[in-house]
Amino acid sequence: MHNKEWLRKAGFICCLWLQFLFAATVQAAEYRPLPPSAPTGISNEWLIYEPADNKLVLYLPGYHAPARAYYQWVTIRPAKPFRVTFAARQNLSIFLDNRLVFRAPRTANYTLDLADLLPAGSKSAAHLLCIWHPEQAPNYTSFANAAPAEAKVGHSSARTSWQPQLRVGGHQGEDIFLCFLLLIGLMYGGIRTVYRPGFARIYELWSNTPGEQSFLSRPTITWLNVLLVLVFSLSLGLLIVAIHTNVQSLVILRQLFAVQESGLVLRVVTYALLVAAFVLLKVMYLSVMGYIFDVSSLVLIQYREFVRSLLFMGLFLPVVMLLYLVLNQTWPEGVLWVSNGVVSLMLLATVFRVARTVHRRSSLLNLHLFSYLCATEIIPLTVLLKLLIIAF
Repeated sequence: MHNKEWLRKAGFICCLWLQFLFAATVQAAEYRPLPPSAPTGISNEWLIYEPADNKLVLYLPGYHAPARAYYQWVTIRPAKPFRVTFAARQNLSIFLDNRLVFRAPRTANYTLDLADLLPAGSKSAAHLLCIWHPEQAPNYTSFANAAPAEAKVGHSSARTSWQPQLRVGGHQGEDIFLCFLLLIGLMYGGIRTVYRPGFARIYELWSNTPGEQSFLSRPTITWLNVLLVLVFSLSLGLLIVAIHTNVQSLVILRQLFAVQESGLVLRVVTYALLVAAFVLLKVMYLSVMGYIFDVSSLVLIQYREFVRSLLFMGLFLPVVMLLYLVLNQTWPEGVLWVSNGVVSLMLLATVFRVARTVHRRSSLLNLHLFSYLCATEIIPLTVLLKLLIIAF
């Protein structure tokens, strides 16, 4: 009996031991997700706030609508500099752990040391970085870690006196702009070689020779004119993109076209196509307005003078672009005003030239004709100045 009882107890103990081993094995086989790795630096992945679930979720540009606030966890060590570079529109605000640490006084490029903005006595830990703009989506793709050479700027000064500063460096895309300028020069040279007589007739703008009247009586849609319009559009688009790149702002056109900030070539081509479409399709707008105001006889004369004046003004755009690239490093704000002024004067001179030509056919003292000229020239000019110049 004692042997049977001992065997029964031993079997019971063995069953308990086997059950324990099985449970331990099952417990070891369970899947346990690894803890997230500590965030280092500024990454390309941003979070946005989801009110329905009251949490931050990964922002997917093709899935979520653009937001005005973007978040990211960053590990900051108070004893180690953490400098980031970014393009900010005016009033862009940056928060660390829901505490305002920076507000952009104006639209520009900035370098900011996040380690200097932590409260005194902070320890190395993950902090919640937030960028927010009160009116529109901030340019979150421009945020990046400062390059080693750039991170040395201001490092020799005392950390307590270091302040957010404008980035200094070469103009973005200078090589691309110079390549486009070379292409424009080659295109002008090739057109002048192939179409020498027609090229000369177009650029005798301020003369009263019979050639001027001959141009106004010739067909406008010719291979020569189309090629020159394309070159002019490329020149104007290049200058506008350079101006906008300087201030890191594409506020209006970004709402209509998904053009990346880094794609300078795509941006130049996009602007050039928009300008060319505006010039070539304006004849349709003039035809409609001429029919409404009953001045259809002046439509072709007005459009030919419009095209001829633009092509003449376009000869100066490559020169302005060269001046812009040369002086942008030493006089950035002044050359920006000069570039905007040249574009504005070019558009104004075109309107005055068209008004002069139309006045020769029929007096602008006629209120009916003056209203037509306002609808076809003054109002489009105002819109262009607003889109291309005043907004920047």
